[in-house]
Amino acid sequence: MSTAGPHDALEAVYRTEARRVLATLIRLLGGFDAAEEALHEAFAAAAEQWPRQGVPANPYSWLVSAGRFRTIDRWRREARLTGALPELTALAEPIPEPAMPEDIQDDELRLIFVCCHPALAPDARIALTLREVGGLTTEEIARAYLMPAPTIAQRIVRAKAKIRDEAIPYEVPDRSELPARLESALQVIYLIFNEGYAATQGPSLTRADLCTEAIRLGRLMVELLDQPEAQGLLALMLLHEARRATRVDAAGDLVLLEDQDRALWDRALIAEADGLIGQAIASRRIGPYILQAAIASVHAEAAGTAETDWAQIVALYDVLGRVDPSPVVALNRAVSIGMRDGPQAGLAAIETVMGQGGLDGYHLAHAARADMQRRLGLAYAAKTSYRRALELTRQPAERRFIEARLGQL
Repeated sequence: MSTAGPHDALEAVYRTEARRVLATLIRLLGGFDAAEEALHEAFAAAAEQWPRQGVPANPYSWLVSAGRFRTIDRWRREARLTGALPELTALAEPIPEPAMPEDIQDDELRLIFVCCHPALAPDARIALTLREVGGLTTEEIARAYLMPAPTIAQRIVRAKAKIRDEAIPYEVPDRSELPARLESALQVIYLIFNEGYAATQGPSLTRADLCTEAIRLGRLMVELLDQPEAQGLLALMLLHEARRATRVDAAGDLVLLEDQDRALWDRALIAEADGLIGQAIASRRIGPYILQAAIASVHAEAAGTAETDWAQIVALYDVLGRVDPSPVVALNRAVSIGMRDGPQAGLAAIETVMGQGGLDGYHLAHAARADMQRRLGLAYAAKTSYRRALELTRQPAERRFIEARLGQL
């Protein structure tokens, strides 16, 4: 036991271990509601005991045990009133770790697959997993989907109710069933990473804890399934992670890709990603994550913005737009056209994409339009676009960047 800084240690453990503790408690207690209550009781016990007794050597195990046994004690007290105590006696006995099928040995990865059960609607699967595994708030999930927060909240409530009412078991699917849940699982992991790479709220632009967790889960997915899209997703995250430290300066302000010090990019991560891309492409099964990773790899290979092969990037976005069309993909392609053919062509492409709908609430779309207008000397139009982007942006670093751009016009 360590007695140094128990309050700080408790906060750090909550940030790094709470989601893993919750995942294990869901498995042990058999449901979301019981596990969430047990998690709160476990941290309440830690807040009371750690300042007096010191921080345990294994906080994760301590919290799981505290949450589980406090819940069992409460159930036993309630059972005495109903005469159901005999049925609960076994819960108080130590539970050995069950043998899991094949390679799955991680509660959070199991929880992702449970939340991605095919009985749940696809949008509900992702919202529930982001909330329960990623620990994102309802508001953060809503911004990721460009949707109202109440809509996301309703999806999560309905998903939990369906799991409870239909007694969907907390179990690992057979290996033959895993590919059917792969798409939702990979999407969830990437959304967790995105919130870490470009946080929608909070004082810092990035959240290293979420990036690290998403990459860990991505590695587990690659180990679990010899599947090219899992390799593509891991490669994509590694390429972004390789330059995460250069995305902000010492003051925490945003640094654009064109201004980043590429000498500081993590070349070991880039090399690992390139190896994964090669393996995935060799399979000849090309999906959206492989294509996005290939785009990020072109950026990583270039000595600077001017040396970037923008023609290749546009071509890759053309393919991505056919494989996995979305307004954001179309926007990124339009920006790349601007880098290849100049701001006039870029602005025209962005206007076309924004005219098709789906991006009015997306601050980066307005910021991209503003940047092309700024490059063309359209100061008034650029100010209008930057102000709209500012209205939609809550992240402090991004707000400071937009405000600085407005100050320059």
